Formats: sequence, C-alpha cells, structure tokens
Amino acid sequence: MNSRLYIYPYMRLLITLVTALILSPAMADEVSAELEQVRQKVADMFDLIDAEDVSTSPVEGWYMIHKGSVIVYISADGRYLLQGDMIDLDQNVNLSESARNAGRRELMASLRDDQVILFSPAEVKYSVSIFTDVDCTYCRRLHSQINDYMAHGIEVRYLLYPRNGPTSQSWTTSKQVWCSEDRRNALTMAKLDRSFSSASCESSMVQDHYSLGRDIGLSGTPAIVLDDGTLISGYLPPDQLKARLDQNASSNP
Repeated sequence: MNSRLYIYPYMRLLITLVTALILSPAMADEVSAELEQVRQKVADMFDLIDAEDVSTSPVEGWYMIHKGSVIVYISADGRYLLQGDMIDLDQNVNLSESARNAGRRELMASLRDDQVILFSPAEVKYSVSIFTDVDCTYCRRLHSQINDYMAHGIEVRYLLYPRNGPTSQSWTTSKQVWCSEDRRNALTMAKLDRSFSSASCESSMVQDHYSLGRDIGLSGTPAIVLDDGTLISGYLPPDQLKARLDQNASSNP
C-alpha cells in the first residue's frame, strides 16, 4: 500500500482532536495500550498522519483517523482501512459529520474579530462565518443582501477565499481589500467592480483564510459555517439562513 495516504483532496491540514469514546475504568488501561499500538502503526505507515490524529471511535475494534476535514476508520489490528461516513441508525446521526463539525467549530472559534471582515448588527442573535470570493456571482448576490442578514440579527464574519489561488486576480484584489483602512467598504466596492483605496500591508491573512478553507473541506464559494460547525456549501437567502439558524437553535437548546 502506498505510504502516502490519499483520502480526500484536502492536504493542507490542521490537527483537530475529537472526543474520545467513554470507556469503563476496568477497560481504560487495556484500550489505551491498544490505541497506542494503532497510533504507532499509523504514524509509521503514513507520512501525513500523526499519532495524535488517531482516537477511539464509537465502534469497538475500530479507531478513527481525523485530520482536518478527513475522517477514516482503521481496525484495531491496523490491517483494514475504511473510508466513508459512520451512521448511528438508532439515533439517525451521522457520527463522521458530527466529528467534522466539532473540528470546524474549534477552528472557526479560534478566529478573532480582527482576523475577519466583520458585519455585525446592533443586536446579534446568530453569528456565521462565510468564505467569500470577490468575483464569485453568488458571493456577490449574498453580499448585496448583507443588510437583510443583519436585520435578522445575523452577524457575518467574512473570510477571503480566492477560489483560483495565489496567482489569480481575485487573490490580488483580496489582498488589497485586506490592506484597506476600511475593509468593509473595500469588500463591498470590490464586489461591485468599483475602485477603493488600499495600501501596502502585511496581507498574509488572505493565505491564512485560504488555508483554513481548504482545511475544513470547502468545495466552492460562498461557504457558510454555522457556530455549531455545520458547513453549508452555497448561497442561502437571508430568510432561509435565518430559518436554518432558528431550526438549529431549537434542536440544540
């Protein structure tokens, strides 16, 4: 088997630890020793996987490898690798997606307000993080309704994600937006194809936003990350996003 594990095309990764399966005290030492053996074998076999990326899973005899948005399962003897979502049919819960959400939630919570472009209403009811491309059609449609989102009490934390990468014009424009004294206005003007004032500055935050987007598994823009880590790929009108957030809030009081 190739020693470079290829699971999904998101290889710029951050380490995110997931919640371990609750074990009885009598079994803790035994399972811990087995886990260490699995971790060592995985670390030896795969260049991109660290020992800390392996944790217990909800199924006895299987362990979870979780790195960024990538989740796979490995048997306790290290022989079998299983790629795919694990579903709890009794609870009707996608356990793999729950783990991804936990990782995304942790990553997004680590961002300070001065590390995003913030559009915040007077009274914040919900907060979402949105990866945006200055040239993307649906990103522009979403931003044209920014006042409607805020009227619903939705705070928008924008991250710059030029889809075509560092050599694209949208990357250059994103850096100019970040280096503007008024980033909110600059982002609005960029999405309208209008000029705005900018200056030279430390613009590595664009790269940080881009890398973070790849780490959490974006497939396009806009991409909306809710405060519970749920990833919504694509545009949602203000009323629909508000309804989705209300539903989430009622499901997780």
